[in-house]
Amino acid sequence: MASSHAAAAPFLLVLLLQLCSSGLALPSKFIDQTCPPERLPAVALLSNGGPFLCNPPAPRVPVAVFPHDVDPVQFALNLEYTEAEFFLHGAYGAGLDEAAPGLARGGPPPVGARKANLDEETRRVVSEFALQEVGHLRVIQQTVGGFPRPLLNLSADNFARVMDNAFGYRLNPPFDPYTNSLNFLLACYVIPYLGINGYVGTNPIIDGYKTKELVAGLLGVEAGQDAAFRTLLFRRRGEAVPPYNVTVAEFTDRVSALRNRLGRCGVKDEGLTVPRELGAEGAICTNVLSADRDSLSYSRTPAELLRILYLTGDEHVPGGFYPDGANGKIARSFLGKPRGANESPKN
Repeated sequence: MASSHAAAAPFLLVLLLQLCSSGLALPSKFIDQTCPPERLPAVALLSNGGPFLCNPPAPRVPVAVFPHDVDPVQFALNLEYTEAEFFLHGAYGAGLDEAAPGLARGGPPPVGARKANLDEETRRVVSEFALQEVGHLRVIQQTVGGFPRPLLNLSADNFARVMDNAFGYRLNPPFDPYTNSLNFLLACYVIPYLGINGYVGTNPIIDGYKTKELVAGLLGVEAGQDAAFRTLLFRRRGEAVPPYNVTVAEFTDRVSALRNRLGRCGVKDEGLTVPRELGAEGAICTNVLSADRDSLSYSRTPAELLRILYLTGDEHVPGGFYPDGANGKIARSFLGKPRGANESPKN
């Protein structure tokens, strides 16, 4: 047994060094103090102490990042900033300016974000996803550079506006994502799915092996987050959302219909239940994962995403979650404006 632990030591040392060097030191309020005492991971005990045999194959095109990769991948920072701030504030009551201020690159703090009244299960899920978004912001900026966090409107009033537009009338009382766990999960239905659409659309137009690896990794986690939110909501699909007497399933259907309408490019969005002919293989009405007729994720362009996120249906007219418009070369080009203050195309 002693020799097994000794053989595992080099593996564990490398693992710990990787963990320490890969992230930023978070303030204590973002550290889960309820985790069990740290111990030797089971995976480390399986190591024989020999050399690693996990070298990936050489890329066919030995260019890590092509110049034309930069702008499409940087565009994703807009959504990553939005998710990071919404999740961080919702779970911890504080955002990037406390968790990782350097990643905000001097951009203005979000408007209206605050801590949500979450049950323990939802808080843990949102906390995990919030910290994952910090990692996403860091690795994107390390790979293709970045720009300042745009001005974000994460106020209850803005989310109420989304839901009012989705239903075609004013909900009474106005929808507030921070009131309880169910409302917060419904608000989480609004944004993260768009990240999936964006990464699916980005993948075919980039060529660097490092940028393609990055987008694939980001897409995997974003899809997992969206699946988790949709599963939590699916469990409650028949439940009426108080005090509106409207089911969870109808809320998701209305939000998806709004995104399709604003995106102006057909159906690329579906709620938790669909007519059977629109379900997988035309055989089921369950729709935990939104996908096309071949069960593939839908793709959206930056213009489509901005139309939805601005809530204007026009990529040239900012509003909604980005009162001053999104940042980066692609988003600012629609507004006829420069990249953004204090912004650098690289690093």
